Amino acid sequence: MKFLALVMTMVSLSANAQEAAAAAPNPLTSMVPFVIIFAIFYFMMIRPQKKRLQEEQAMLGALSKGDEVITKSGLFGTIYGITDKVVTLEVADGVKLKVLRSYIAGTAKRVLEEVTQNTGKKEEKAEK
Repeated sequence: MKFLALVMTMVSLSANAQEAAAAAPNPLTSMVPFVIIFAIFYFMMIRPQKKRLQEEQAMLGALSKGDEVITKSGLFGTIYGITDKVVTLEVADGVKLKVLRSYIAGTAKRVLEEVTQNTGKKEEKAEK
């Protein structure tokens, strides 16, 4: 009798285990949210950053003597001399500064245009 009860318990446990195993989700479906999140991060953050970096590298490569530039710290100057890593800026008559090439924010004309465009947009929002 006890043997029969033991066998019945074992059969019911194995049946429950098989049902639980059959109900287990596919591992690929659990990966789908991670893939979607990665795709969103790629298109919203990584790709635009790469594009900005390429534009900055192209701008730094196109610098030449005589260009009016602005540094990332806000100094305006004219390029007096340029090497692979260092740019010599003339900020006033006879005043020359050496800065790293990577610290150049852009040409003064382009940066000032961007600032005026952004300021105009802010003023429009404030008027509304």
